[in-house]
Amino acid sequence: MEDLQLIALIRDGNTEAFGQVIERYQLPIGKYLYRLTGEYETARDLTQDTFLQAYQSLCKNKVEIQLKAWLYGIATNKALQYRRRKKIITFVPFEDAQNTDPPDGKNQPNDLAEKIMVEAAMLKVPKEQRVCMLLHFVEGFKYREIAGTLGISEDAVRMRVARGSREFRKQYGPQGGEV
Repeated sequence: MEDLQLIALIRDGNTEAFGQVIERYQLPIGKYLYRLTGEYETARDLTQDTFLQAYQSLCKNKVEIQLKAWLYGIATNKALQYRRRKKIITFVPFEDAQNTDPPDGKNQPNDLAEKIMVEAAMLKVPKEQRVCMLLHFVEGFKYREIAGTLGISEDAVRMRVARGSREFRKQYGPQGGEV
């Protein structure tokens, strides 16, 4: 079923339709939030908060939306609010290296040491750049979609992706070689 059809059903009070939205987007949103925060449990909590806010907003608002971009926008805002609230520096602790990604087996480097280096380098990229990079490279958003999701210009997205990529290569390069 298409996203627009699901939205219409949800607004008509069909809670099972929202269950389909959760099934479709929960894992990608959770992985995205994990990559932003570097904390699996926090990402799970923020994912739950994202879907709770999405459900409440869908029931109240009748505005036309692109569901995927809208959900990622909510998730991004939840992660940024969490960071502001906690004012913490995130990192991937070595002792938690085995639990660094939700266990689905996809898109994971085979070498655990390489995975830790990639995640540590990514977490050193400034958050505005990291958000754009993750939405573009990992989640497959086009610059236009990212711009709409974050409320910035396409040029700003391009600049953040380019600068973030350079910073990632700088952070990862000495440890992991050429990216």
